[in-house]
Amino acid sequence: MKVAAVVPMKLNSRRLPGKNIKSFTGGRPLCWYILSTLLEVEGIDQVYVYCSSPEIQDYLPEGVRYLPRGKDLDQDSTKMNQVLRRFGEEVPADVYVMTHTTAPFIRKESIQKGLDAVLSGEYDSAFAVKELRDFLWKDGKPFNYRLDAIPRTQDLPPLYQETSGFYIYRREVISQLGRRIGDHPCLVPVGEVESCDIDEPEDFFIADAIFNFRLRQGKEGAL
Repeated sequence: MKVAAVVPMKLNSRRLPGKNIKSFTGGRPLCWYILSTLLEVEGIDQVYVYCSSPEIQDYLPEGVRYLPRGKDLDQDSTKMNQVLRRFGEEVPADVYVMTHTTAPFIRKESIQKGLDAVLSGEYDSAFAVKELRDFLWKDGKPFNYRLDAIPRTQDLPPLYQETSGFYIYRREVISQLGRRIGDHPCLVPVGEVESCDIDEPEDFFIADAIFNFRLRQGKEGAL
């Protein structure tokens, strides 16, 4: 089976301009980390960056292929599923692995687990999640516990939050359903650091602190 990995990018982010090529203190451009991780995952045949700006090629690790995308996909109103569907039309594959540059701490082992699940045929898709065991409220009322019987947090039933770290899906999920999660997904739990997602300026400061803490411990290669 052919497996294609894609990292969609645009260089004109409104919330954090230039975030995809912004470097950590003492580190590399943000996009370098997830792309390098994808290159290490067994079973991925080719890693692509899908971007309308050719200058992104100056920041890519060796082995990553640049594929220009139409500027019509750079609109604020463009949905990610539209981008992925177009990519699927341009790059035929049996399975797609999609990640974001804004999830630099996702480990290759987590992606591998999701990819193996989809390749097994048991699941049509897989994605990264963070387990939540907190006291949650909805519409002014407790959502997952009773006020007269407050449990220990470890006894709460787990809920799961998408992290946007990665999505893995079979071709028919995007071509026929028009989405990146199918009807039979595998949820892949990831830890607090792996679930870090950079959207706002303060997110980058937090990620930069994590990066430099790990760098001091000699763990840059694990990022």
